[in-house]
Amino acid sequence: MDEVLKFLTDDPSVFYIATIDGDMPRVRPFGFAMIYEGKLCFCTSNQKKVYKQLKANPNFEISKTAKDGEWLRLNGKAVFNTTKQSKQAALDVNPMLSRMYSADDSIFEIFYIENAEATFCNMKGASRTIKL
Repeated sequence: MDEVLKFLTDDPSVFYIATIDGDMPRVRPFGFAMIYEGKLCFCTSNQKKVYKQLKANPNFEISKTAKDGEWLRLNGKAVFNTTKQSKQAALDVNPMLSRMYSADDSIFEIFYIENAEATFCNMKGASRTIKL
């Protein structure tokens, strides 16, 4: 799990999360990940379409490419674990989130990935998969 978090957060660039909206895929940039209570977590607003899509169909996939050309595909199911403590942990990890959210607001949501599978690939065709 630490290796996946490091890959997602090593450089300041975003990673992309794909959800399902009806029968159509939807992809958008994300920039936050943390480990909380032993789970790889992400955050969003419950006012966004991504939240509604994950609630309707919790299956999602993340993709990110590193500067050296290696890339990661991470898939699993979203499980929402929004508590004041989980929100505060996210704010502690990334204080810039406080521009949008607070631990006491009603829109800030935390979710973790369940039944996760991470595949690391490179341009030479090598890949390896780990289960989280």
